[in-house]
Amino acid sequence: MIELIKVSKNSNVNAVAGSIASIMRGQNQLIVQTVGAGSLNQAIKALAIARGYLTPSGIELYSYPSFKEVIIDKMTKTAIRLTIVKKLTK
Repeated sequence: MIELIKVSKNSNVNAVAGSIASIMRGQNQLIVQTVGAGSLNQAIKALAIARGYLTPSGIELYSYPSFKEVIIDKMTKTAIRLTIVKKLTK
């Protein structure tokens, strides 16, 4: 099963980066879900930090964006999902 991390504009970037790195050490794919510009900003920063954690050990991360309709507080919103894929370089 593919893990799903939800990131908000108030998420701690280093904590999200640590979660991404930890999951990607053991799995080949992960989905990071955001709603709004602030949360997307935090997710991208976390992805850059996580990449820095993993690249020295031969793990490269690639991201593919997509849209997903989600219900939040009984309202339909458009989320941006980043599908993160692991590729080994060593």
